[in-house]
Amino acid sequence: MNSYVLDTSVVIKWFSKYDEDDLDKALSLRNSIQEGLCIITVPDLLFCEVSNALRYNPHFTESDVKDALQSLYDMGFDTVGVEKEILHNAIEIAFKYNVTVYDASFLAISMKLNKAFVTADYKFFERIKDFHAIVKLTDL
Repeated sequence: MNSYVLDTSVVIKWFSKYDEDDLDKALSLRNSIQEGLCIITVPDLLFCEVSNALRYNPHFTESDVKDALQSLYDMGFDTVGVEKEILHNAIEIAFKYNVTVYDASFLAISMKLNKAFVTADYKFFERIKDFHAIVKLTDL
């Protein structure tokens, strides 16, 4: 069974269907998750990031954002808190690759759990492409 750490950029595609690249790949992955064909791990901050991104999407109301958030909780992701060890590793990664600590926390979790990290943020991918086990959504 496939097991991944998902980037917020992938999850956002499930809700923001306007002019989204790789939407078919994102929806296919979501279907695989719902069918129990893969296990997804995310940091707990993903829920805040998705909620915030959707809050600023002009196509979403407050109720829509709450519904989207509930649907994510219903997906049954394995959720990891950003504990001290993960945060220390995220800081190291952030400095090494010149990325935010927020983004680096996903990578630190991926590294700790030895799971592939899937992203749809291809500019971010270019910055971290030599990081272990990173997969572009388009390559899934």
